[in-house]
Amino acid sequence: MSLPPEPFPSALERRKARWETYGEHRYLRLTDDFRGFPKGTLAWDDRLIPGYPRIGRIFRLEQGLAQQFSGPFWMEEKIDGFNIRIFRCGQEMLALSRGGYVCPFATDRAPEFIPLDLFDAHPDLVLCAELAGPDNPYTQGGPSFVSEDVRLFAFDMMRLGHPGFLSQAEKTALCNAFQLPVPRDFGRFVPGDWRDILTIVERLDAEGREGAVFKEDSPLGHRTKFVTAWSGVYDIAVRADDTVELPGDFFTGRILRMALYLDETGRERDERLERELGRAFLDGLGRSVERFKRDGRVAHDFRCRFRRRENALAFMDHLRAILGHTHIAQRRLEEEGNFWVLEFEKEVPKLTGLLHQLFRGVSILD
Repeated sequence: MSLPPEPFPSALERRKARWETYGEHRYLRLTDDFRGFPKGTLAWDDRLIPGYPRIGRIFRLEQGLAQQFSGPFWMEEKIDGFNIRIFRCGQEMLALSRGGYVCPFATDRAPEFIPLDLFDAHPDLVLCAELAGPDNPYTQGGPSFVSEDVRLFAFDMMRLGHPGFLSQAEKTALCNAFQLPVPRDFGRFVPGDWRDILTIVERLDAEGREGAVFKEDSPLGHRTKFVTAWSGVYDIAVRADDTVELPGDFFTGRILRMALYLDETGRERDERLERELGRAFLDGLGRSVERFKRDGRVAHDFRCRFRRRENALAFMDHLRAILGHTHIAQRRLEEEGNFWVLEFEKEVPKLTGLLHQLFRGVSILD
């Protein structure tokens, strides 16, 4: 193998990159942001696959949009799922997690949503998408409009070896030509349009949607996101089980977002919202206590579907390598119709340990 492309020689020296394997493939992955390249950037067969940059969020539309953008930007719906990048390797498509691992689950399911013809016509394309739905192996819950399994939504495109994004016009043309599923596009705005944007966001909130992403239309264009009040309650509801696993600002940040959102929209707090917020915390923690009393541990249950059994087994190996063997347990892998259905659980180790102490009567200083 020849010398990998920049910035990998320097990243290896500074321990910001490491070698990974997937099947017969061996590739380099940035483990941290490095010299302007985001974490998850790869060197694959001497080709650079750009990582997807992290996107900050604004808490108020009027001031946030004026601060983040000096000119026009596009507004798209934000989908609650997990971020993947899809590219062509030989005669197959491979899907990468945001951190730069080849994901056996997303690789298995991507051909259902993305025609290989797209990569026949554009072999250097990298498709950025969200894979979302209740039957995914990474996140709990999913968008309110995906009732089962998963769906894919293509939201950006890049080229191998070229950090940055295709223009909105080029991306839209390719999505239309190949009938790719996409998030809702609300059009082009400028920061002064914040009231019109807020009206759209309020509609998203009423529909139980997550929010919006704003994108400057240039290859290295800035991006930022803004979410609804509904999404804050929903995030807390599905993650309250993980209270001691997550940093405290995961929860306080969402409550602050809700308070600022209600202030900017001029909405009054009502009893329904207050009840929903309280229930989100208590129901999640209540589930954890009941599970601990029943099983002696706290764990989350996952179910997902694979087209090929070997990909389900590879996915379990992938999780064990990342999370550790002791925290992952396969419960079921059986064929149902055209799919192999995998069911497994992920233990919540810190909360399990804490409840062990509390049920033994240990005192804790707080």
